[in-house]
Amino acid sequence: MTSSTQEGPVAVIGLGAMGLPVALRIAETRDVRGYDVSAERVALAASGGIAAAASAVDACRDATVVLLAVRDGAQLHDVLFGEHGFAPSLSRGSVVIVTSTVGVRAVQEVASRLEADGVELVDAPMSGGPVRARNGDLLVVVGASDAALATARPVLARMATTLSVVGRRAGDGQALKTVNQLLCGVHIAAAAEALALARGMGLDPAAVLPLLGAGAAESFMLGDRGPRMVEALEGGEPEVRSRLDIFVKDLGIVQDAARAHHVSTPLAAIAEQLFRLGEAHGYGTLDDSALVRLLTS
Repeated sequence: MTSSTQEGPVAVIGLGAMGLPVALRIAETRDVRGYDVSAERVALAASGGIAAAASAVDACRDATVVLLAVRDGAQLHDVLFGEHGFAPSLSRGSVVIVTSTVGVRAVQEVASRLEADGVELVDAPMSGGPVRARNGDLLVVVGASDAALATARPVLARMATTLSVVGRRAGDGQALKTVNQLLCGVHIAAAAEALALARGMGLDPAAVLPLLGAGAAESFMLGDRGPRMVEALEGGEPEVRSRLDIFVKDLGIVQDAARAHHVSTPLAAIAEQLFRLGEAHGYGTLDDSALVRLLTS
């Protein structure tokens, strides 16, 4: 450890696909205590040098910074204020970093409750996937007060190569991430349609993919998901790097925001229905590249 461990321990609650690599990255320069409901994930964290905590309350004891990597707004509320919630154990002046995509309203409600007890929330949804998380190469968009950001910044800087402060209010980060997820969901759906059509027309998707990537049709999602979609089309089982049901959640957040602000988002609505159809077919826990199977069955 470096001298930066003197800044105090960081608690990481949620050691899933993104939480664990983020925790391991932070642990290179800070003492980290981790907790997850999965004993397997806690054991993986411990093998990487993270102090295993018996509970979320135990992980957060004396921590100035608590980083949350949870699934959705309901889980966020429960881990803080539920039966075993850790919010009452937080010290005044500490900050809670919410790294998940949970929507503006969920973050604002939680921030208001924490603020009453002298704890600030840093709204910092992250994007980039597990590999980039482990390398500290994430995009993180932040909504937070100057004081809260000053406390959280050393931790966020370990996570991100692109750290953008988009506002000073909890919810500002979620707002931008909502827009980001609209594009990501639509781009994944479009990539699946393109490769399915290529196969339907008798072309080899594996040969088509690099050609599409060399021209104006290229997108991050085509380049990232495309090889796994080709694998799925060839009968393989792609590694799960981003579960399909995550985009069911995220595009639901997009549609909620669109309705709340009276904005028409027809492409996002169609993409949401495609992801929901994938979930209905039992693909929810598979990599979201499995979406291509719906279009070729």
